[in-house]
Amino acid sequence: MKPVRLTILSLSLLALTLFASACVRGERGHDTRAQEATAMAIQITSTAFAPGAAIPARHTCDAEDLSPPLRWSGAPEGAKSLALICDDPDAPAGTWVHWVLYGIPASATELAEGIAKSDTVLGAARQGINDFKRVGYGGPCPPRGKPHRYFFKLYALDIAIDLGPGATRKELLAAMEGHVVAQGELMGTYQRRAE
Repeated sequence: MKPVRLTILSLSLLALTLFASACVRGERGHDTRAQEATAMAIQITSTAFAPGAAIPARHTCDAEDLSPPLRWSGAPEGAKSLALICDDPDAPAGTWVHWVLYGIPASATELAEGIAKSDTVLGAARQGINDFKRVGYGGPCPPRGKPHRYFFKLYALDIAIDLGPGATRKELLAAMEGHVVAQGELMGTYQRRAE
C-alpha cells in the first residue's frame, strides 16, 4: 500500500505544481498584455478612411495603387526613428506584407498620399520589399470574396534602424526587437466583389 500512497502523493504534487505554473504564466501573460496596451500610445488616422472602414479603391491594385495619407500623434520625445509595416493577416497564404518603411524621422507626424515607390523617400527613410516582391507600397489586392483587413502599424523606436533599402518585414522586426517604445495601428478593410 505504501507505493500506491507515494504515487498518489506524487501525482497530487505534480498537479499542484502544474496548476501553480499555469497561474504564474497567466499572470505574466496579463502583465505582458498590460505592457502592450501601454505601448499602444500612438494614434494613427487617415483622411482616406476611418478606422475599421473600407479603404478606397484608389489605394488598391484595382485603381491607382497609391499609399493612403496617414497622420499620427503620441510618439514619445525620446524616439530616434519611426517604422511602418502594413500587412493583411487574412490572406490565403498567411500574412501578406504590403508595405515596409523605416528610418522615418522621429519628428515626422504624417505621410502624404502616394509615397514614391523608390528605395529612399522623405530624405533618408528607406523602403523595404513587400510580398509582391517590389519596393514600396503595394495596395490591397485580395482574391474576390470576403473582405480582408489591412493593418498600418507604426512603431516609435529608441534607435535609428541600420538597414539599407530593400529589407523584408522579418528583417525589420528583428532589427526593432527590444527597441519599440510606443506603437499604434490603423485598420482598414477592402473587398473585391465577384463579377
